[in-house]
Amino acid sequence: MKLKDVYPLYLNNKAVQPNTDLVVTDKYTGEVAFRTALATPDVIDEAIAGAVRAAEPMAKLASYEKRDVLTHCVGRFQERFDELAYALCVEAGKPIADAEGEVGRLIDTFRIAAEEAVRNYGEVQPLDISPRAKGYMGMWKRVPIGPCSFISPFNFPLNLAAHKIAPAIAIGCPFVMKPASMTPLGAIIMGEVLAECDILPEGAFSILPASRDGADLFTTDERLKLLSFTGSPGVGWDLKAKAGKKKIVLELGGNAAVIVDKDADLDHALARIIFGAFYQSGQSCIGVQRIIIHADIYDKFRDMLVEKTKTLVAGDPKDRNTFIGPMISEKEAARLDGWIQEAIANGAKLLVGGKREGAMLEATLLEEVDRGAKAYREEAFGPLAILSKFTDWDAALAEVNDSKFGLQAGLFTRDLHQVLEAWDHLEVGGVVVNDVSSYRVDNMPYGGVKDSGLGREGIRFAMEDMSEIRNLVIRRV
Repeated sequence: MKLKDVYPLYLNNKAVQPNTDLVVTDKYTGEVAFRTALATPDVIDEAIAGAVRAAEPMAKLASYEKRDVLTHCVGRFQERFDELAYALCVEAGKPIADAEGEVGRLIDTFRIAAEEAVRNYGEVQPLDISPRAKGYMGMWKRVPIGPCSFISPFNFPLNLAAHKIAPAIAIGCPFVMKPASMTPLGAIIMGEVLAECDILPEGAFSILPASRDGADLFTTDERLKLLSFTGSPGVGWDLKAKAGKKKIVLELGGNAAVIVDKDADLDHALARIIFGAFYQSGQSCIGVQRIIIHADIYDKFRDMLVEKTKTLVAGDPKDRNTFIGPMISEKEAARLDGWIQEAIANGAKLLVGGKREGAMLEATLLEEVDRGAKAYREEAFGPLAILSKFTDWDAALAEVNDSKFGLQAGLFTRDLHQVLEAWDHLEVGGVVVNDVSSYRVDNMPYGGVKDSGLGREGIRFAMEDMSEIRNLVIRRV
């Protein structure tokens, strides 16, 4: 399979090729993979103006019309499955099995949105709660918030873009999207498929690769009513400060922990933790970074983790035997490698891995890491996991909470009381039992607390963020 040499951007539903200024590389070979257009501030302004014009006709689309658009996308993504997976493999360096998994999730996300498009319910509410309100009744419905701005990241170029695009169509909001400049092709292909839907009014969508310096309008323009950003905490909180009066949804970083209790099924926990820590080279905000193991099983489970990690195949992501591909850039690999070496210099013990060649960084396990080390305290966003031990369940929960992040946590235990204690006390957006923190189903409420963000994704919950409640009060006389 081969990608095209040049791809357009999508401006007000139409393919436009004003330039070929954005060069995207194959993340494994480093060679130029393709070029695409780069949106200038004038183009972004035109797209926002188009979204404003499209707001009313988008809001008037019938539920079945929005469903039909999303169903069309599901069918076309299924037809283009191999192309989408290969594009991910090239532009993101994602092993082909992981790439195929993400295409499957893209399809799931649009299918869920098609179902939710016809389930935008309101409520009838009795208001006669006191004598003064006798004879009054109320009802409310959700209406689209209006033009939305979306900024998506490089690590899940398809599905994290889909978690913004699909609910926007389902609720009836026009949008402008800035995909990550290192991985824009997935969103561009989504734009190509959406452009096939004549029922969408002009201005319903624009897919605009843009440089960070030229993309301020995505955040600051007052015509936009919502900004949904997925990316790093530093950038996300800065965008929030600049966004003005618009609603903000932030899905930011993590430093996820899993607890492995002494009653856990260790073979199951091993398979899931290896996956959670190292799939797509650990470049997931809910990837397993901290593994907290009961002291009674610590030595045994540590040895199991080390032996399994040694078997992981690293190399060309296009090879089906590859589990560890390149990180998104050599710069990012060098950054994490520096954190690993710094931790080792300050007393951490290297159990396996720890070597880097270009953008390839070995799957790495450390123990005895100082809690002040960057490798422990910050978001690794790469193939690194840190082991520690516990004897007291409450202390293990406190260790999970010892982070400025709070996205998701995993528990491997058979004790229901401990599960409920964790659900009550862990400062995270989600607790996953007998699986890893990196598990996500695309219809569930997903998001975090503390530095991990604001708001929730998951189609129904994103639709709530992209809408406003409009109340109606009736007096019966």
